[in-house]
Amino acid sequence: YPQIRPTSGYGDPRVRHTGPGPGAGTDQEPERSSKLTARLALAMTVVVGQLWGLTVLIDEWMEGNAGTAWWGAGFLCLSFLVVLGLWLMDPKDR
Repeated sequence: YPQIRPTSGYGDPRVRHTGPGPGAGTDQEPERSSKLTARLALAMTVVVGQLWGLTVLIDEWMEGNAGTAWWGAGFLCLSFLVVLGLWLMDPKDR
């Protein structure tokens, strides 16, 4: 509004809404929020486990233990499938 002077404020009829209404910023669906938080915590735990597993896998591979490295690769694939399953669990939350 280029014609509004900074001191005019609420007296201008063109200004109808000054901000969000009552209750803005509060959680409207606490069940959904807790479900998403639990899923996020589980996914972050799996990601940390994947990083740890990748570190072990690379260490074993560099030492020449290919069998252990393949078991580690299987662990990484399995943990990826767990996170993918969590993502696919409830399509309406995306």
